Amino acid sequence: MRKLLKQTGILVLSIAFIGALSSCEATKNASNAQKGGVIGAAGGAVLGAIIGNQIGSSKNNQVIGGVIGGVVGGTAGVLIGNKMDKQAQKIEEEIPGAQVERIDDAIVITFDEGSGVYFATNKYDLNEQSRTNLDKLSGVMKEYADTNILVVGHTDSTGPYEFNMTLSKNRAQAVTNYLQGKGISSGRFTTQWYGPDAPTHDNSTPEGRAKNRRVNVAIVPNEKMIEDAKKEAGEN
Repeated sequence: MRKLLKQTGILVLSIAFIGALSSCEATKNASNAQKGGVIGAAGGAVLGAIIGNQIGSSKNNQVIGGVIGGVVGGTAGVLIGNKMDKQAQKIEEEIPGAQVERIDDAIVITFDEGSGVYFATNKYDLNEQSRTNLDKLSGVMKEYADTNILVVGHTDSTGPYEFNMTLSKNRAQAVTNYLQGKGISSGRFTTQWYGPDAPTHDNSTPEGRAKNRRVNVAIVPNEKMIEDAKKEAGEN
């Protein structure tokens, strides 16, 4: 379970909700948080899931890190984790093809060519199946309204660099615009893009390139969720 669950009382509570959500693959993936520890304590694991080993201090990384924030500890962190686990489980149920990970306090969803939201070659229009899956995702986002949403676009390394940067921007923006069009507040969204600069797979293979042509969606607790959890835990 997450590193923040250290105290005995917290551990007992965490075991209870892990048992209830044991079928949720995203909950099982929570231990993946350790893989991003080299990036830094504040949102490092989530940033690592989105941009792989490209952990430099670029402006995009700083923006993303600001959205993600740090990990909430104590009983408040357990309460937040419980809510995020339930949300991740529902996303997995609604969109079976999506890759859903629970990392620190966040949910990271990866949509590549084989997982629910994809684009034709060199295009950024959402097809019917992609719209259907985003409809389902928007429903979950409305149900769990106390979150912020980060959308990040990527491409593989083939083709002109500037074209790929623009393509990743347009694809990320297409996802953001569609979700906003479903009635989700624009104030919850931050949209970023990396073009070919943040591969998570080998661009020398067709399979790797297909995985790198992706859009990540990270869902993180907003200030209201954090403050409500602290009040419920008596930590304010």
